[in-house]
Amino acid sequence: MSFQAIVLEKNNDQVDITKKELSLDDLLEGEVTIRVAYSSVNYKDGLAAQNKSSIVTNYPMIPGIDLSGTVSHSSSPDFQEGDEVLVTGYKLGVSHFGGYSEYARVPAEWVVPLPEGLTFKDAMLYGTAGFTAALSVHRLQEHGITPESGSVIVTGATGGVGSQAVAMLSNLGYRVTASTGKESEHSYLKELGASDIIDRDEVVKKDNRPLYSQRWAAAVDPVGGKTLEFLLSSIQYGGSVAVSGLTGGTDVHTTVHPFILRGINLLGIDSVFCPAPVRNTIWERIATDLKTEHAADKMGQEVTLDELPDILRATVEGNNKGRVIVKVQ
Repeated sequence: MSFQAIVLEKNNDQVDITKKELSLDDLLEGEVTIRVAYSSVNYKDGLAAQNKSSIVTNYPMIPGIDLSGTVSHSSSPDFQEGDEVLVTGYKLGVSHFGGYSEYARVPAEWVVPLPEGLTFKDAMLYGTAGFTAALSVHRLQEHGITPESGSVIVTGATGGVGSQAVAMLSNLGYRVTASTGKESEHSYLKELGASDIIDRDEVVKKDNRPLYSQRWAAAVDPVGGKTLEFLLSSIQYGGSVAVSGLTGGTDVHTTVHPFILRGINLLGIDSVFCPAPVRNTIWERIATDLKTEHAADKMGQEVTLDELPDILRATVEGNNKGRVIVKVQ
């Protein structure tokens, strides 16, 4: 049986993105074969398609770090033919063939049963970005951040993680400050639930002061770099910063002062190798109290496999808004 997939191939220093016809024999090893219904586009997928990518080391590669679909074959007792499932994270689309394919084969331990209340399309409207946002919110709540604690700032607010975090926090009753460099998207952020909007230049550290005025109870930060430096110096006493990204850079220069004088917490959010029990809990929350039905349609742009090459390039350039989902079949 043949099927269609997007394949990355490297010729000298050039990465080519092409749609190819493959067979099940071309897939890598795994206990569960899935007929993919939907995938999505993440910043990591865009990086994988770059000529000088450090994300993908082995070619050819089928990208796509998310997928949802129906089990077509399983040698694992945990899954049966016909089960509705999703897969995000692990090595999917990086060193193991991913979701931009009509069929995928993966290890059983990567597979999550599709929670009741989510469709295949819903699951990919959230995807890794939504999972990361939900895990960030979950960790903030574990560290005592409630709506009564004060405003929560979300950086990179028009991106996949940021927009989901704005909607989830607002839906839970938090006052949300959204940080963005896109003035044209202020109305979009208001629709998602942001109470306040500030320019991203206001949350970038520009000097060596160890502490600034205490402004927010907590932060969801998919940006990193100098933005994270500023947040650490501006969070209220006992607050927390959940960091999950590096679009603003990987280097973070700070001091011990926010930690020992204000008792703040820096929470690392790892969506890739998050343990299965926590992963399942977060997906159940996405299907229940963190579900944002009114916002999902505003965030989603649906594309086909044929449109992916241009979309992947736009992702790294920062030109996408919200979530881009891929109708695979």
